[in-house]
Amino acid sequence: MSDTATTVAYPIATRTLANGLRVVVSEDHAVPTVTVNLWVGVGSRHESPGRTGFAHLFEHLMFQGSRQVASGEHFTALMAHGGRLNATTWFDRTNYFETVPTGAFELALWLEADRHGHLLDAVTQENLDNQRDVVKEEKRQRYDNVPYGTALLDVYATVFPDDHPYHHPTIGSMEDLDAASLDDVHAFFRTWYGPGNTVLTVVGDVQPEAAFAAVERYFGPLPATTVPTPRPPAALEPLTEPARLVRRAAVPNERLYLAFRLPVDGTPEYYACALALDAVGGLATSRLTKRLVRDEQVVTGLSAHAMGLVDGVSLGLVSLDVAEGADPQAVEAAVVEELERFAQEGPTPAETEAALAETERSWLSSLASMDERADAICHYALLADDPTFVNTFLDRIAAVTPEQVREAAARWLAPSARAVVEFRAEQADEQDEQDEQDEVQEESA
Repeated sequence: MSDTATTVAYPIATRTLANGLRVVVSEDHAVPTVTVNLWVGVGSRHESPGRTGFAHLFEHLMFQGSRQVASGEHFTALMAHGGRLNATTWFDRTNYFETVPTGAFELALWLEADRHGHLLDAVTQENLDNQRDVVKEEKRQRYDNVPYGTALLDVYATVFPDDHPYHHPTIGSMEDLDAASLDDVHAFFRTWYGPGNTVLTVVGDVQPEAAFAAVERYFGPLPATTVPTPRPPAALEPLTEPARLVRRAAVPNERLYLAFRLPVDGTPEYYACALALDAVGGLATSRLTKRLVRDEQVVTGLSAHAMGLVDGVSLGLVSLDVAEGADPQAVEAAVVEELERFAQEGPTPAETEAALAETERSWLSSLASMDERADAICHYALLADDPTFVNTFLDRIAAVTPEQVREAAARWLAPSARAVVEFRAEQADEQDEQDEQDEVQEESA
């Protein structure tokens, strides 16, 4: 798409400890802080039937104490030094991260080593029961009791087969968590949490050799563990006919989600799909924005983006907020028309330039933050075995041609390959009938 790309050359140094821990250091003395970021190769796709939600549960349990650290002390100790920290769970991994003043770097390493090596000393029945309740409350707040809360869960269940690793969400099944015994939970940790299944990245105000020495001091004594042998991922082809799920709920406006299976992350075809989604609906200048938001005014907001995954498939998603009084079916038909037209024409030179420029802007903006740079390095070191990826991504994107974008859209973003989740407002006649019944009851009283 472009003959040149912005040069990115962050220093990257790597080392693997005897116990299998992969360590990546990127030196940056711009500010006196250090980011410690760990990616563990376990997410919701690694869970077995009947054991969903375990990866996310451990994200919570990891803050409830370990051999030498009391419950909650990981937060309080680092925040007392001005640090910020958190953790997240996703399909392909669980990560833990903190950014601290340079003087607290070794404290962060000590705390991480204690919980990554000796968490089970603190995983008691009481802690397990407590965190199960926390996860249930999180599900109520984030999924069950908010408008469109189940949208992504519905998308995953509609676009991926029942037995696929990405079919169920990271929050998991509350029934599975309720059924989990303490032995089940301990076994999950022993299987997945170990130096050989972890990447530790350090970015910031530290020299590589000093960082490697400090990591060796705290993580080196942890015993090596057997890393589960991953099954070869089976590639998922695009859907051959549309799939659909309709939800009727009390929502502010009707909304459509159109989801597509995409190629795995890191491939030229995946990048081509991502650029196609930008051109069709991901930018302020995109085709759908121009037609549906500005011209026809039947949509009040929309987004389109690709979600890179590694187990045989990725996900493309277009979401549209339907304007009051507009017909969702007509909106969907317009999206189908634009996808078909894009598959025939491919991106215009202006669309090509805009999609590439936005990708570059977003990538460079994220890498400017040491927190996000450490996360990106960990991401590709763990999932692609490429810790230098942050320096080569823009070159890979620039190498994608407009014809590759058109071909990828024709195959992967074909209207016949869409999975649609519709959020429709509760039917007015049903609500009117309920109101009439309420009035009759009031008059009788």
